[in-house]
Amino acid sequence: MVSNNTNAKKRLASVDALRGFDMFWIIGGEALFLPLFALTGWSLFHFGHGQMQHTPWHGFSFYDLIFPLFIFLSGVTLGLANKSLRGRPASERAPVYRKAVKRLLLLIILGVLYNHGWGTGIPADPGEIRYASVLARIGFAWFAAAMIVWHCGIRAQYAITAGILTGYWLLQVSVGSLTPAGSVNAWVDQYFLPGITYQHRPYDPEGLLSSIPAVVNALGGVFAGRWLARHSGNHKRILQGLFAGATICLLTGFLWHWVYPVNKELWTSSFVLITVGCCLLLLGIFYLLVDVWHWRVFTYFFSVIGCNAILVYLGTSLVNWGYSSSSLFGGIADALPEAGGVLLIACGVILLQWLVLRFLYRRGIFISP
Repeated sequence: MVSNNTNAKKRLASVDALRGFDMFWIIGGEALFLPLFALTGWSLFHFGHGQMQHTPWHGFSFYDLIFPLFIFLSGVTLGLANKSLRGRPASERAPVYRKAVKRLLLLIILGVLYNHGWGTGIPADPGEIRYASVLARIGFAWFAAAMIVWHCGIRAQYAITAGILTGYWLLQVSVGSLTPAGSVNAWVDQYFLPGITYQHRPYDPEGLLSSIPAVVNALGGVFAGRWLARHSGNHKRILQGLFAGATICLLTGFLWHWVYPVNKELWTSSFVLITVGCCLLLLGIFYLLVDVWHWRVFTYFFSVIGCNAILVYLGTSLVNWGYSSSSLFGGIADALPEAGGVLLIACGVILLQWLVLRFLYRRGIFISP
């Protein structure tokens, strides 16, 4: 059942806020913990700084969640729309396909741009371009999830989800080893991924093979979005479902970790379950804060960021916000203790980006592929 526009917009407020919370750490939130620890000596801020670092190989930190959370939220919008193309004539399906392909290709191109694209410069050397990217993976995961949702029944969607997780696990543990150079991911990227890999590693963390299980992150969002649409207005039922799903995914992922480690670089199936569980937990919390308790200031701050998330992400690569913040607040920062100055510049980086996004938000300008 397709939900009406009023309810969909209301529910999407919590999704936009959660997306903004996700991007907050990208635009500079991760830099706040270290100076706060230096100023206060509180161990909580030291722990927070540690969580703002990617896990080198096996294991999990909060910073490892930012990327899969964005993929999950792209799936939530698919689930809220609850669209199906089965049985529709080709004339109705063709425009939807064109739009989906256009979105996928645009995200791939923007990903190359984010990577500072042309390698050795123009004229471009195709062999020196890194084609794999965060945006390309988001595009692929969304596109694949959309094709599955638009053409398969609900039972088939769950079966495909289980098949991807199980098949990827069996492939990784039966071919090669779960090491950087010995993994099947490295072999696939070395032989089939065009261009260069990230930092010239044997594998690319956004490579070909590891993009397949990322589809399940998007499908997890689809299932959550469909749950929101199905139980619209029934806050208790929605929260019960989201938190129950989070518990099941987290418990299963944790137990699986003991024989099949959680690993973001390889995007293992156990990593998928852990991240989907965390995403469901966060969605439940934000649904409670935004749609049940109506924390308006909280909602507004993060929604301003979340409504232009792709622009936010590109801006972190193409604009030197640190330079701008230092130009405006550097004099004050120099007069403060070192940790205080670092904290002021970090807050300035966030403030400047937020003000630009607020300008767009107030004028209804939302840039998305």
